[in-house]
Amino acid sequence: MKTHESEEMYLETILLLRGKRASVRSVDIVEELDYAKSSVSRAVNLLAQRGYINIDGSGDITLTKAGEEKANAIYERHRIITQAFIGIGASEELAERDACRIEHVISDEMFALLKKHLEERGK
Repeated sequence: MKTHESEEMYLETILLLRGKRASVRSVDIVEELDYAKSSVSRAVNLLAQRGYINIDGSGDITLTKAGEEKANAIYERHRIITQAFIGIGASEELAERDACRIEHVISDEMFALLKKHLEERGK
């Protein structure tokens, strides 16, 4: 993996796939992201080495506690940013697409402000 962004993207993808199916394997990630098998295999092995995922003997991928915490945090960013974009008039498709890009580069400080703004607006 070349960047922190791709690590987060893989973890988020695994989290979302685990919500849809009982078992997640590398091939599922390949299909979801439309990436080369070799790229996904390398990324999955790096995530395992870093302690974010476990891979059992049958190839089933599960998130470790650290992996799940990181994946949930990035998915929260995705949801909040998407909600903000829809709130200012973006279509759901545009909001989702751009949130997916921004969620990996927005600072913690800016995300906290955005989240606080949306929470206050919702009251």
